Amino acid sequence: MKSTVQDKQKIGQFIAEVRELKGFTQSAFARALKTSQSAVARMEKGQQNLTTEMLAKISSVLNHEIITLADKSVNFKIQGGRKLFGRVSVNTSKNAAVALLCASLLNKGKTVFKNVPKIEEVYRIIEVLSSIGASVKWQGSDVEIQTPKSISINKIDKEAAVKTRSVLMLLGPLAHLLGNFNLPLAGGCKLGERTVRPHLFALEKLGVKIQTHHDHYAVTSAKLKPAEVVLYEMGDTVTENVLMAAAKISGTTTIKLASSNYMVQDLCHFLQGLGVKIEGVGTPTLKVHGKPHINQRAEFYLSEDPIEAMLFLSLAATTKSAITIERCPIDFLELELLKLEKMGFKYKIVKRYQSRNGVTNLVDIKTFPSKLTALEEKIHPQTSNAGINIDNLPFFVPIATQAKGTTLIHDWVYENRAIYYMELTKLRAEVILADAHRVYIEGPTELRSAEVICPPALRPAAIILIAMLAARGTSILRNVYSINRGYENLVQRLQKLGAKIEIIY
Repeated sequence: MKSTVQDKQKIGQFIAEVRELKGFTQSAFARALKTSQSAVARMEKGQQNLTTEMLAKISSVLNHEIITLADKSVNFKIQGGRKLFGRVSVNTSKNAAVALLCASLLNKGKTVFKNVPKIEEVYRIIEVLSSIGASVKWQGSDVEIQTPKSISINKIDKEAAVKTRSVLMLLGPLAHLLGNFNLPLAGGCKLGERTVRPHLFALEKLGVKIQTHHDHYAVTSAKLKPAEVVLYEMGDTVTENVLMAAAKISGTTTIKLASSNYMVQDLCHFLQGLGVKIEGVGTPTLKVHGKPHINQRAEFYLSEDPIEAMLFLSLAATTKSAITIERCPIDFLELELLKLEKMGFKYKIVKRYQSRNGVTNLVDIKTFPSKLTALEEKIHPQTSNAGINIDNLPFFVPIATQAKGTTLIHDWVYENRAIYYMELTKLRAEVILADAHRVYIEGPTELRSAEVICPPALRPAAIILIAMLAARGTSILRNVYSINRGYENLVQRLQKLGAKIEIIY
């Protein structure tokens, strides 16, 4: 189904409204897009076809993801069953980006983040920061942030805030800027009862009192103090929240059972660049020596995303393709690669080097068509980088459909995520749901095309896309907002690998 005249008019009207809101004339907008004013006029009247490349360019210029206009009507059309080829480069981390954007509020000076992914989750946090008074500017792929002299918390963009769970990480930074404030309840992926109690218990130790109401958190932070904090659970966002709160509290705060995941380490390195001394980075115990006054120009390169690297590894294994995946953060993929190796997946590390941040170890991985065998042991995640990453676990599901034998996937962290794996049965995968946390997958299976509605969760949505790329025939994946939340220009990048995929309305 191609976009209709009505769709084009709706998109054009939306572009015009955002352009005017951002203070662009048609001629200035045309210059920024490197096109003519008459072309802009045709776009806004719905008289011109818009390619995905042009939509991405418009989104970048306006700092607003235009394609989200159709949260419930943007779809992918995929002609699957093709071998992929070529090279793809891993982008920087979405999960690191959203935490760092929140952490920018700790710095009174100007903060520049380099190579920020242009994705839904990032746009939502930027909209929230802008709404409370921060100056946020895109400069190519970089984001420049200036914290305001006073925070206008009453003007917070509630619509943007409730779309992302990442807004929860504003609790720590705002505790230093406001004595009393309300924050909208966090949203994001629907993966069951994702409790916020660990955040509340931990921040309470530092003097932040939080009451949960039906649509907001009521926060009081009059007397902040250092403490020894044992986390109620080893979570990424709770570790980040406590790190940000502790960063400006005079004295030493010890965080025990801290996550050592990639996004937490990125945040630690950023805070260290601001002069905050942190001991134990990459371990379960962090000692934070707070720095009450932070006012400097800061620049920080984000690390590459191991979860995106795993998406392409899963795609290569599931479609039996020979591709080269560049800029893979190897320290956060080692166990995943070992499990794949023991399943028969063939690959070669062809280059080793460091990220632009001078910290993250990167490799280029060349994959080869492989005959896979199911592991005898269950595949399950850990809450630290000592095991398979929680967000990488789903990518073993499409792989398992192509492995001989029975694979047990145990997704014990989330109540509902394993249920979404059953969507692959629509593509004729043999998946049996044992309970809300465990699925058995029988392989190898010849996947077939189907029409599927995207689940409201990023990784389960992504694995359906992978399975569709492996499935013979033409598939439709509907309502792809979940995927746009976490992956930048994914359609174009897949097309460069030879995938037959397009956006339709």
